[in-house]
Amino acid sequence: MKILVLAGRYGLSGVPLAQLRFARALASEGHNVELIYGAVNDGHTLPSSDIFKVLTLNKLRVSQMFYFLVKYFKNSSPDIVFSAGDHLNAVVLSAAILSNSKAKISCSSRVTPFDTYSNKILSKGWFLKVVMRLVSFRADALTCVSKDMVDQYKLIFNNSKHFCIYNIIVDESSKKKMLLSNDEPWLRNRDCPIIIAAGALEPWKGFSDLIHAIKHLESDYRVKLLILGDGSSRGELQDLILSLNLQDSIKLTGFIENPLSYFKDSDIFVLSSYVEGLPNVLVESMMAGCTPVSTDCPTGPKEVLLDGKYGYLAPMHDPKGLAQCIKQAIMKPIAQEILDHAITPFSESTVIKKHFKSLGVK
Repeated sequence: MKILVLAGRYGLSGVPLAQLRFARALASEGHNVELIYGAVNDGHTLPSSDIFKVLTLNKLRVSQMFYFLVKYFKNSSPDIVFSAGDHLNAVVLSAAILSNSKAKISCSSRVTPFDTYSNKILSKGWFLKVVMRLVSFRADALTCVSKDMVDQYKLIFNNSKHFCIYNIIVDESSKKKMLLSNDEPWLRNRDCPIIIAAGALEPWKGFSDLIHAIKHLESDYRVKLLILGDGSSRGELQDLILSLNLQDSIKLTGFIENPLSYFKDSDIFVLSSYVEGLPNVLVESMMAGCTPVSTDCPTGPKEVLLDGKYGYLAPMHDPKGLAQCIKQAIMKPIAQEILDHAITPFSESTVIKKHFKSLGVK
C-alpha cells in the first residue's frame, strides 16, 4: 500500500520522532511509505532512510502545507494517510475534501485539547474547533495517544469519536541506539545511584521541583541527577542549583542526541511534568531499564505506570512527595521483566495492528 505519514516540524522531540518511528515500521512491513515534514527546526538535520522517502516542504506553518497536500492527494493518490497534531489534522482533512481524495485518513491528537481549543469566540482555538467540527467527518479514524486524553476530547466535542492508540516507542532502531556508548563521566565512574531526567527546559516540565526534591534527599541518600535537554529555563535552573549548593549533585547536560544510551546507564528516571500528552520519554526510560518515577500529571503517566504497578507516582508541585517516591525507587527498583511487560503496548507490531484494524485494513 502507498502510505503518507505527516508531521508539522522535524526535531528531536515527541511527535516528529514518533512519526519517524511509525514510517520506519510501516516501511519495514513492505509498504510504500513517504514521510513528509512541514519544516525542519533550526539546528536539526532531516533524517534519511533507505526504505522510505523523507522530505520537507520548508513550510513553517502547517496551514502553508494545504495547497501542497491538495496537489499531492490528486497526483499521488495515497491509500492511507497518517497525520499527527490537531492543526495539521484540520489541514489534511480539508485538503482531502477539496481534492476528493479516496485515501483512508487517520488523525492522531498528541496534546491535551484544553491547550488546543477554546470557547472564546474568534480566538485561534475557537476557529480550529469550528473547522474540526466541519471536517472531522472525513477522518476514518480519530485517535489520541492516551486514554485520559480520549476523555478530555469527549468534554470538548459532543459525540466525540476519538479512541486511544499509543505511539510506537519500542522498536529495533531504538534498542540499537540504547546500546551505544556515551562519554558522560558521572555514568562512567559511578559512586552513587544515578537519577536521570530529560526534556525541554521549560516551566511546565517541573524541573525546579525535581531539583528541590534532590535537596530533600540529601539527608538520607547521596545521589547524582543528570537533566538532559535545553530550553528557556536553563539559566534559572542553573541558578537554583547553585543557590541550593547542589552543583556537585546535579548537572544540566544540554542537548543530547542519543538520550537512550544515558538511560541505559542510569538507575532511576524522573518525569516531573505538570502536563503531558503521552510521555514517550517515560516509556523509553523503562525500555532502557530505569525504574520510573513520575508526577501524576494529565495525561499519560498514570496510564503508562498502571496506577503505580510499574513505577512510582508523585503529586504535582510537591518536591517532598517527589523525593519520597525517589527514595522508594532506590529501595525497591522495578525488575526489567516487569518493565518489559509494561511497555508491550508501545511496540511496533501492537501499534500497527491497531491502526490498520481501526481503518478496516488487513
